[in-house]
Amino acid sequence: MDKAYLIQLAASTAAVAVLVGLAAWARIARPVGPLNQARAQEILAEEFPGRSLDQVWVATDGAGALARSGGMALVLCRVGDGFAARQIPWAQAVSSSFRSGRLRIDLSDISAPVATISLPSWPPKDLAA
Repeated sequence: MDKAYLIQLAASTAAVAVLVGLAAWARIARPVGPLNQARAQEILAEEFPGRSLDQVWVATDGAGALARSGGMALVLCRVGDGFAARQIPWAQAVSSSFRSGRLRIDLSDISAPVATISLPSWPPKDLAA
């Protein structure tokens, strides 16, 4: 091995060590906490600016939320270390399957194909129309 190769190897190792240290210091992969009513409304307002929320249902485990905004349902579901926000017709949300306390909403999206939201009951009796 010649001297140039060893210098290049040492420089590459140092650069990788600096990037690993930076990622650890920045806590890039920190997990998000469970959703509560206020946090769900904040995320929905950020993702869907200008949409008024008629009502918001937060999952009992804090891993998702569903909101009604006129004729649309706004869905938040945990994907990776964050939340994905999607919009679907309200009729699709109401007709989604509900078994064993879990609402399963087909989002038909390759990045977030299905949202599973733990709720005590579904559909809500006062907003099923």
